Amino acid sequence: MVQLQANEDLIESRKRLDAYFHFGVSVDCVVFGYDGENLQVLVIQRGAAPYLGFEAIPGDLVHPEEDTDVATKRVLHDLTGLPDIYLEQLSTFGAVHRHPMGRVVTVVYYALLDKNLYRPKPSSWASEAYWKNLDELGEMAFDHREIVEKAISHLRYKVQHQPLGFELLAEEFTLAQLQQLYETILNTNFDKGNFRKKILSMHLLIPLEKMQKEVRHRPARLYRFDQKRYHQLIQRGFLFEV
Repeated sequence: MVQLQANEDLIESRKRLDAYFHFGVSVDCVVFGYDGENLQVLVIQRGAAPYLGFEAIPGDLVHPEEDTDVATKRVLHDLTGLPDIYLEQLSTFGAVHRHPMGRVVTVVYYALLDKNLYRPKPSSWASEAYWKNLDELGEMAFDHREIVEKAISHLRYKVQHQPLGFELLAEEFTLAQLQQLYETILNTNFDKGNFRKKILSMHLLIPLEKMQKEVRHRPARLYRFDQKRYHQLIQRGFLFEV
């Protein structure tokens, strides 16, 4: 009798565990780019159900024997053709009914890059892959609009405390281009003189013996971000703040 009860308890315990182990894990990628005027995000058009024809951020299920970091790079390349770029984990979204085909928890990653260096090419079940201005985003598949909004909030906080904005610019840039980038991301306006004074006082920019070319206005000096000096400064407790 005791053994029978023990067997029944074991069966019941396994049933409860099955409920925990029978759901999927996916990864989604929010990739930000900048075109010199607008902050953009990489989107795909879904060529498969569910949400056939809807815009979405690149994402897919993680293979059973695959780490999420590895899956993120695979999915991004498979759907958009983007190469192995640096991606940072942002958050996890696990609402019970976020996926119409079953319980799926997604791990979200984000990246910043100079979009002029990358040309997305759709493949696999993505029928299209392209850059889209953030203010032009409409309804998206799953909870992807919510994911993008959270990524934007995270980006706005991070760029004020870390020099992430430089990753969206070309390697060589003007102070005006840098200011416009930060104004675009933060949706605000800076006083030109105060912004330049603050940025230059950090001594993180290398002035180049180069000027802008092929511009209608007076050519401005070009600068480059000093990554080496930044790492030296943070070792001494330096705090980047815009």
